[in-house]
Amino acid sequence: MFVGGYVSAAGLGLTCPDWPLCPNGLLPDDEYFIEWMHRLIAATTGALIIATTVGAWISKDSYLKIKITSALATVFVITQITLGALVIDMKLHAVLVAIHLGIGVLLFAMVLLTTLFAFRMGKQKSIETKA
Repeated sequence: MFVGGYVSAAGLGLTCPDWPLCPNGLLPDDEYFIEWMHRLIAATTGALIIATTVGAWISKDSYLKIKITSALATVFVITQITLGALVIDMKLHAVLVAIHLGIGVLLFAMVLLTTLFAFRMGKQKSIETKA
């Protein structure tokens, strides 16, 4: 969200007019670097969120709250990717940019809740095993 906010505030949203890659492919020129970094960080974060969800659903010890919040995070990250592509395609249409930000906030909330639930449930489990 920080990098996306910087890209938006600096007016760099359309410096890389193609999606998902910039005109030079995987390694961009200097003029595309900031927008390319935003996309790289978003893709990495998305992959980690999806992996967390898969891990939560595969694990027998995972709690329902963690499964639900991580699944919602996955839905939101896929929505974010789709909206990001639409924002570029629609040349930064204000409504889409606002929805993209709103979904980003929801995504952050789900990731935060997943993390908090995992730590909270982990502490409860360690207390139970010690007793």
